[in-house]
Amino acid sequence: MIDDKVIPVKAIHSPIEFAVHENSNPKLRGLSQQEAVERLQKYGYNELASTKPRTVWAIAFNVVREPMFLLLLACGSIYMLLGDIQEALILLSFVFVIIGITFYQERKTERALEALRDLSSPRALVIRAGEQQQIAGREVVPGDLVIINEGGRVPADGVVVACLNLWLDESLLTGESVAVSKTTGDVNQVIGQPGGDDLPFVYSGTLVVKGQATVQVQTTGNQTKIGAIGKALDEVKIEKTALQAEVNQLIRNFAFVGVVLCLIVAGVYAISRGNLIGGILAGITLAMAILPEEFPVVLTVFLALGAWRISQKGVLTRRVPAIETLGSATVLCSDKTGTLTLNRMTVQTLWANHQFYDLVSNSDQPLGLPENFQPMVEYSIFASQVEPFDPMERALCEYGQQHLPQAELRLPNASWILEREYPLTRELLAMTRVWHSTDKQQATYKVATKGAPEAIFELCRFSPAEKDGLAIEVRTLASQGLRVLGVAAAEWQSSLELPPDQRAFNFKFLGLVGLADPVRPTVPTAIGECYQAGIRVIMITGDYPLTAQTIGRQAGLKDFEQVISGTELDKMSDLELQERIKTVNIFARAAPEQKLRLVQALKANGEIVAMTGDGVNDAPALKTANIGIAMGGRGTDVAREAAALVLLDDDFSSIVEAVKLGRRIFDNLRKAMAYILAVHIPIAGMSLLPVLFGWPLVLLPVQIVFMELIIDPACSVVFEAQVAEANLMQRPPRDPKEPLFTRATVLISVAQGIGVLIAVLTVLGISLWRGENEGQARAVVFVTLILSNLGLILVNRSWVHTASLRGHNPALKWVVGLALGFLIASLYVPFLREIFSFNFLNLDDILISVGASVTGLIWFEGLKKLGLFSKRQ
Repeated sequence: MIDDKVIPVKAIHSPIEFAVHENSNPKLRGLSQQEAVERLQKYGYNELASTKPRTVWAIAFNVVREPMFLLLLACGSIYMLLGDIQEALILLSFVFVIIGITFYQERKTERALEALRDLSSPRALVIRAGEQQQIAGREVVPGDLVIINEGGRVPADGVVVACLNLWLDESLLTGESVAVSKTTGDVNQVIGQPGGDDLPFVYSGTLVVKGQATVQVQTTGNQTKIGAIGKALDEVKIEKTALQAEVNQLIRNFAFVGVVLCLIVAGVYAISRGNLIGGILAGITLAMAILPEEFPVVLTVFLALGAWRISQKGVLTRRVPAIETLGSATVLCSDKTGTLTLNRMTVQTLWANHQFYDLVSNSDQPLGLPENFQPMVEYSIFASQVEPFDPMERALCEYGQQHLPQAELRLPNASWILEREYPLTRELLAMTRVWHSTDKQQATYKVATKGAPEAIFELCRFSPAEKDGLAIEVRTLASQGLRVLGVAAAEWQSSLELPPDQRAFNFKFLGLVGLADPVRPTVPTAIGECYQAGIRVIMITGDYPLTAQTIGRQAGLKDFEQVISGTELDKMSDLELQERIKTVNIFARAAPEQKLRLVQALKANGEIVAMTGDGVNDAPALKTANIGIAMGGRGTDVAREAAALVLLDDDFSSIVEAVKLGRRIFDNLRKAMAYILAVHIPIAGMSLLPVLFGWPLVLLPVQIVFMELIIDPACSVVFEAQVAEANLMQRPPRDPKEPLFTRATVLISVAQGIGVLIAVLTVLGISLWRGENEGQARAVVFVTLILSNLGLILVNRSWVHTASLRGHNPALKWVVGLALGFLIASLYVPFLREIFSFNFLNLDDILISVGASVTGLIWFEGLKKLGLFSKRQ
């Protein structure tokens, strides 16, 4: 299991009435851990077959379809036909080496994806051995007791054993968009077909629109209704990202040019030298030299490992294009509670009967609460869930348990039954709960409400003067950065039908509660990094404006004095909002539905927007944003499905780390692609020019394959692991329309490649001028190419800093060390020297190659010193 959270079951009776007595009923304690393990082994994971990762054989099949594999096979076969068994066997042996390297890269990518699949598996809250556990949805087994809540998805098919106002959207199975109500049933019932009201059955993948319930799982995985229908995920066609489309276009262009040049080379060679087979071999050699088959491998490896690296920072990538877009983000819109703050609320200050009671200054007092504050605390808890998930409600309940005298008698327990709940709405930011006692002598209901002070004032029917007077006290609390709640109470005759609207109750105002939720220590630094990187930060909260301003100041937001409230937002036209949002960074008393308008206004201004959210109503904004970021800790499944990223720890600084990694990934990808383009120019040139000008063929297939063995790990491993540039977060966001291969990048790569090609041609000319034979010329050219290849790796690691082996990149040292070791062996081990068709090289030949390799690239280091690339990298 991954990050399982075990929560003792004290009393789950808030939404689920049956669980008041769960400790006395063994059937409601769920499976034991041992039973769960045994059933997981028996029934398998709770997932559809199509979600399984690729097998080793599937990866191997993809590898043998690679163009380089086919070219090597063709070349080896021709040598076999010509009777050159040794050359044929060498090339065919390289086939297996290439397969091994590609297979390793594919498996590395697949392992990263497997880790992401595990992280992205929907969470499920189960009761096992009398304790609540948050587990991966794929680990749910038949017989499990699962708790489902509003905004979540049902993890498996089952029967409802307890529920409160449960409504489900089963359109996934029925096509009907209207939600259906659910009731409790017998766990021995056979699960019927979906659709219809007041049935006890729930189905995997359906959405909880309203309410809460506990379900006993009957079937999982392919045995569920969705599994039987065969909703295979692999039927969904995933669109290619902009990067993938660009790389595919580039490969097509290279392939076209390669085919034309191969035909020209084969024809010229056959005509000029009267050797058709030799011409075919020369053409295949050029094809091996010019084909940049590393491009798609590099892209896949970078994006998969990039998503894995981002997950290590607490951010799960659900959609790959988000990695591309991260480096372009210009605005981060963040919730306050739990993202900018710690989401660990505590009751700090109370106000009742014109008196403040500060818990900090009274912390050394014995447990207990002054009598005039007790009713307010009591009713604030009756207006909350009994076993709350919301941190604010949890803080109220914990405080009441500790400080109310005889708390077990005064708080909701088995002697109280929830009659009705009036939920908080956009129009009235207050929540009311109606309770009646099991004591038959009680003729009235207890009505408790809490919410935004202005909403409570409205429910209490205060006059404008009374509201103004109490607003002073609210501002006093809010100016301390406290979240302020109003609390009120009422009674209702149990013989009367409950009203449809909570405004009908005759509420009596009890007081105000101030709750503290400190800013996360990492947030001010993270926001400072955003500003350095040219990224605006906007805070959106449901809190009182003055509270939002105080938190904004503590977090380091710019222009925190300016605030727009949700009410003001409703009165603005779209054009007015687009203008105001250019300078305002705090939106208070904002409803989730208003986030969509904010995203649309920012996008209309040309911004690239990252937006956080956790609720069902946040989903449209998350989907509309360029980068939707759902909360992993407190977010609903609906929000997570709408988002491109999931914030596993709900920490704002993790978003900034993800942006930083997104920029690094794109930087390194561009460096790797630039290196690939540059390194193929001299290889292709030395395969083409000798044929056209009648020079000796200095590059043979076996040498090109050896260079490929350096190029492959260099571009996919060395560059992927390259640390970020020091100025990464001092640059403005990247233009999302900017392609991977900009004109400047192509010019730099081509210039590097031509520089190396000139160096190699110079070495070849010197060798021929000195009267060296073909074997010596081939060896000195090969040494120059290998050293230049390693030089290209070093100079392209950074377009700012001088080339070196320093820096944390273990893969670099391995690639360079192994390449040099094998190069020396190929020159001075007779067996290998014969395989590569080399003659013995003297020290002066080696010095000429080293000098030419350095000269071919030293100009680029000079441009770095002049700072020509500092803004680009």
